[in-house]
Amino acid sequence: MFKTLISSAACSLVFLCSSALAQETSNRVSTQTDWSVFVESNPTECWAVTAPKETVNKRDGSIVAVRRSKILLFVFYRPSDNVKGQVAFTGGYPFAKERSIALDLDGVTFELAADGEWAWPPSAADDAKIIAAMKRGAKAVVTAQSERGTVTKDTFSLKGFTAAVKDAEKRCAG
Repeated sequence: MFKTLISSAACSLVFLCSSALAQETSNRVSTQTDWSVFVESNPTECWAVTAPKETVNKRDGSIVAVRRSKILLFVFYRPSDNVKGQVAFTGGYPFAKERSIALDLDGVTFELAADGEWAWPPSAADDAKIIAAMKRGAKAVVTAQSERGTVTKDTFSLKGFTAAVKDAEKRCAG
């Protein structure tokens, strides 16, 4: 049930995040270096989000050009569903089934579970560990594989992460 709630929220968030990243919108409430904070109501949701600084796509060991939709890493809060600091990643393509996704935070690797184009840590406890590591880190690297076999490596800056997450959490505190 938890993933279902997150999945429905995330589907709406990707539209909001992607349009907001492309242009200034009314739901962006702050920018913290490389991270932006957004707030929506009905239900109240707050999130910190960033796009990758670098993306590398490989097939059979060679770099290839591929078409992907928005690639985003974020942490969101939804008080009505008791979601407090849910890490999520969308890679812009359907992930290979039965394959985990690696989130490397300055040499410490966490495993994310894939569901379509979305990936999450397996539990709220893992979310907390990842957020703590992101607050200490400088970059996050997400490595995943598409249904077609392309291996993607997306590198995100963590500059501004702590301030953005604190801001999003405060705005959704109640």
